[in-house]
Amino acid sequence: MSDAFSSSSENVIQRVVDVTVKTGTPVGELEELYQIRKTCDFINEHQFEKVALQFPDELLADSVAVAAEIERNSNAKPFILGDTSYGSCCVDEVAAEHVGANCIVHYGSACLSPSKRLPLMYVFERRALDLEKCTAAFRDLHPDTQSHVVILYDVNYVHAINDLQTLLLPDYPNVIISELVVEGEHCYSHGRTKGQHDDTSLSERDDGQVVYQFGRRFSLKGGLSIADYRMFYVGQEGATLRNFMMTWNCCSFCSFDPIKMTARTESVSINRALMKRYYAIERAKDANVVGILVGTLGVADYLSIIQQLKETIRGAGKKSYVFAMGKLNVPKLANFLEIDIFVLIACPENSLLDSSEFYKPVVTPFEMEVACNKKREWSEEYVTDFRHLLPGGQSHVPLADRQEDDDETDMSLITGALRSQNLLSSEPEVSSFGSSVVLRNQALTVANTNSAASFLSERSWRGLEEKLGETPVVKAVEGRRGIAIAYEEEGTSP
Repeated sequence: MSDAFSSSSENVIQRVVDVTVKTGTPVGELEELYQIRKTCDFINEHQFEKVALQFPDELLADSVAVAAEIERNSNAKPFILGDTSYGSCCVDEVAAEHVGANCIVHYGSACLSPSKRLPLMYVFERRALDLEKCTAAFRDLHPDTQSHVVILYDVNYVHAINDLQTLLLPDYPNVIISELVVEGEHCYSHGRTKGQHDDTSLSERDDGQVVYQFGRRFSLKGGLSIADYRMFYVGQEGATLRNFMMTWNCCSFCSFDPIKMTARTESVSINRALMKRYYAIERAKDANVVGILVGTLGVADYLSIIQQLKETIRGAGKKSYVFAMGKLNVPKLANFLEIDIFVLIACPENSLLDSSEFYKPVVTPFEMEVACNKKREWSEEYVTDFRHLLPGGQSHVPLADRQEDDDETDMSLITGALRSQNLLSSEPEVSSFGSSVVLRNQALTVANTNSAASFLSERSWRGLEEKLGETPVVKAVEGRRGIAIAYEEEGTSP
């Protein structure tokens, strides 16, 4: 047997494993790819002293070199933010505040969700786009030169969109190019700043001709609605495209992948996807205990939607618990078997989580409102931006009056059983057999709250018990030395 695999050898612990690391970008190309000069101008103009540089995992190889260039050409001290608490497309303001940063520079792909705590600058990747092949693909997919088409794109291809527009507009007069608009005060992107003085509504303006969503803005022709347009997307298949297709589900979509150099008409059935989401809504209606997952700490108004969800869930006679656990995975959520369904509060691109691998479904705030608010009906409208659900938003629907729904019953489309909608909304009553408070529904029967506490009481193992005052106090003693498989005092096996 080799000594490297011996149970008593320390070589196993000290052995070095070769790992392939992505090669960093040459110093001469950093300026073009990361817009270092513009970044330093932004820092020096506002006299920032501490700057947080947020990199996604795929760009961390260049982070040290970029930070060194920024420190050399500005008066600020840069801090590198690597492992973000949630999705890398969102601005990690919490991590930036931990180091006392005055502003954030966000690199790579971005969902453009508004952030209002710190000044912000976006620096997108300048990914290559073959304009000739992209133009040819557009012409093949839209043979009618009078077609009304809106061109959407991943933020990393914005540098090439003006050239694409120059090639298409002479032959396609009805093509609309969307522009990126960063919302918030002291935000900078692509040489365009946007402050509160020119802020617009999240929905269409008063004339009904300007659409502004997800950091994109485009103007429609007079007399036409969004349903009269086709969408052409430049970028890879992923969360951004899926978000657009679900939101504007009345439009047909085509896409061009600059990496694979392929174009196609998106054949994924939106109706089928919406029906899957509707199934999740039915599961939410059947649920008694709801877990509210905090999937962002940077998107504006996330605390407001948490409070609104708690009130909505309470009004539907359900229990709710709030969880903040960072990036989600199956083992994390599997620890809470008492939760019947989870609702994820995140940016629009990360809200549409595929929960097929999870033990319990994960729905969006919009879907939970459809399940709990009687006044909100399931229709063609699908909302991925939770800010639209808040008071003043374009899709806000006030909660139904409890008195209006006291006598209403509902049948589950999954189990076929009748659902009671007001188990927890009734006032608590005092039992005639004692002073304990119980909840009663309209039928004067004790309501089954199915809370997490009752679930825990039924478990055979409830975790470590504190046993306060029962454990004797002893002095600290010296522990064992070595590794668990072979402590020093145990000796070696023959």
